[in-house]
Amino acid sequence: MDHTVPSPVTTIPVRERLLAWKEIFETANPPATRPLDTVGKWLVITRAAVFPMTIWSGLIGGLLAVEANRVHGGPSVDWGLFLLAVVGLVLAHAANNMINDYFDTTGGVDTDDYVRALYAPHPILSGWVTKRQLTTAIVIVNAIGAAIMLVLAVIRGPLIIVFALAGLFVSVFYVAPPIRLKHHGLGEPGVFLVWGPLMIGGTFLAATGTIPGWVLLVSVPYALIVTAVLFGKHIDKIEADTKLGVRTLPVILGEARARVVGQWLMILFYPLTLLAVLAGFVGPWVLLIVLALPRLRGVLAVFRQPKPAGPPPGYPARGWPLWFVGYAFIHTRRAGGLLTLGLLLNALVPLRLPWL
Repeated sequence: MDHTVPSPVTTIPVRERLLAWKEIFETANPPATRPLDTVGKWLVITRAAVFPMTIWSGLIGGLLAVEANRVHGGPSVDWGLFLLAVVGLVLAHAANNMINDYFDTTGGVDTDDYVRALYAPHPILSGWVTKRQLTTAIVIVNAIGAAIMLVLAVIRGPLIIVFALAGLFVSVFYVAPPIRLKHHGLGEPGVFLVWGPLMIGGTFLAATGTIPGWVLLVSVPYALIVTAVLFGKHIDKIEADTKLGVRTLPVILGEARARVVGQWLMILFYPLTLLAVLAGFVGPWVLLIVLALPRLRGVLAVFRQPKPAGPPPGYPARGWPLWFVGYAFIHTRRAGGLLTLGLLLNALVPLRLPWL
């Protein structure tokens, strides 16, 4: 698929810019008919369409801190540091996506006929930026992230640095040599660790200066559904990754077993969240996640069947050859949003279960 687009346009009405950015967030591709500006170009390059998963992680961590303070008398919450941590997480995610594209290109994984270059423009292969320009962007984004980390560490202590560097390690060595976590079935556990305990726990730490163990436990359900998204993507790429010797967990498991694991990663989100409520870790408003069950039902139906040979009627042409990942992402976005809303209501309109 040819993803080459004209150079970014600067004289665009504000409404057209916003609509173009909205389309990018919805499709992970440049707008089909609207002009592309520089901001839009970098939204595509950084794969901003998947940022909601990171935003939910940050908001979950901060709202857990707010609920712990207002309902359970926990430590006070610094809203400024909370929001600064969320910004740092989004920047880290942007850097991670660019790092992956850089090292997968230099390592010979990303080519014109590999999956990554088929469903959306590849920054380097499509000629949008050079390797040098992408490296510069990675350095700049990481430098801003490092500055945020240092500010938080000065105020909250050195444990912030431990959380940040652990996330950076997974981000860089997910595809970078010599470790290449993704190539050895360790990419999925790495994503679970980052989007759960590190992001959610790290934001709680930034907001309050403390990190109780129950927060790490409560981070597990959301971490599972984010990992399901990566599972879906790697199931979509089983054939291509097998040829390249990239042994993701779906490659190791095989498609049928990987689809079963992907289903359970999503299913377990619900009973584990219920257990968190029953244990008194969070208030019952988070049970609003049941509103995502109809979406889950449809996604599970997709995961129960092998990937079709081609896009069915009505399927976005620009999204193919991805299949499972799109459905898993839609579920995660819905379920994560409802979990975040529930945590907000827990803080604003707290309810108590009669036995707690």
